Amino acid sequence: MARWAVAASAVLIVVGVGSVPQNRAQDGTRVAFVNTDIILRQTPGFTVAESTITAETKGYEDEVSGLSQTLDSVIRDFDRQSIVLSPAARQEKQDEITQMQARFQQRYSELQRLAQERRRELVAPLEERIQTVIDGVRAERNIAVIFDVAAQGNSIVSADRTLDLTPLVVQRLQGESP
Repeated sequence: MARWAVAASAVLIVVGVGSVPQNRAQDGTRVAFVNTDIILRQTPGFTVAESTITAETKGYEDEVSGLSQTLDSVIRDFDRQSIVLSPAARQEKQDEITQMQARFQQRYSELQRLAQERRRELVAPLEERIQTVIDGVRAERNIAVIFDVAAQGNSIVSADRTLDLTPLVVQRLQGESP
């Protein structure tokens, strides 16, 4: 049964691949691809946005490091003193540490959220410009679909490099004023 299922799957895959339109299929449908990671890194304004993000997240990282050091110090002190503490005092100190860990985790999550929001805020205008240029290239070249080879879950395993529009998009973005 397992051999039959593997063989049937292989046949379906071959048949399915054969029916996917190529660059210029019989019906005229065209496809191409870009790598938005490369495009973003080469977009005018990205280095400024990236350095701003790096500078701002440095403050967050410093705060997290300080909180982590404080928490580690409290835990080390507890470990040294736990032997001489009464069971009630030990439990009270453990509860204090648990609360401190919860506050640390909450602040860490908050700082991560703030960093992600700031990154989106700085990069979103660049991504909108990129999308506009990609849409323009797609329309200009009469392309039905443009895939992003940098996208997670990308199912492209091989592509004709002549269909890569990444350099053209980068060139057009760099030709614009920021």
